[in-house]
Amino acid sequence: MTIERFRRIALLEATTFLILLVASVIKNTGGSEIGVKILGPIHGLLFVVYVLMVWQLHDEAGWTRKQTIWILVGAVLPFGGYVVDWWLARRERTAAGA
Repeated sequence: MTIERFRRIALLEATTFLILLVASVIKNTGGSEIGVKILGPIHGLLFVVYVLMVWQLHDEAGWTRKQTIWILVGAVLPFGGYVVDWWLARRERTAAGA
């Protein structure tokens, strides 16, 4: 399991979360439910994969307990996956430059 693969999952999870939020607004303002019906399960699966990958990677990646918790929080906040991806990319650049 690699950090690169996790970063891709984080971006996908964050993107589907944001699209699902838009679809939920459309549904709740009298629009179609199709967006929620399609994106709900896709986002749910990506969320589960994200959480499982965090638990599998935290030791290998050398994340502290606090970092791991913040990475998990990133899965439940809009734009959180984007922040996690940015942080991991910055961490990789810093490690490569050291």
